[in-house]
Amino acid sequence: MPEEKTTREMVYEISRDVKWICTTLQRMEKTHEDFEARLRGLEGWRQTKTGEERRTCRIGAGAGGLVGGVVAVLVRVLGGW
Repeated sequence: MPEEKTTREMVYEISRDVKWICTTLQRMEKTHEDFEARLRGLEGWRQTKTGEERRTCRIGAGAGGLVGGVVAVLVRVLGGW
């Protein structure tokens, strides 16, 4: 029959296990914080990229409207169809 552990040995084992669990949880929290920081960075980059794309679309729409207006004026001045 295996020898039973004393109370002191069990307390020592439990203490060691609790320390290991605490250390593991701290590492998990650190990893989570790093992941969260990378995620926030990607979200910021995405918002910047989306803003640039919207700005480009607005410039294109503005230029198209301006060209359309100029063409309308020229057609009117030259006695269009």
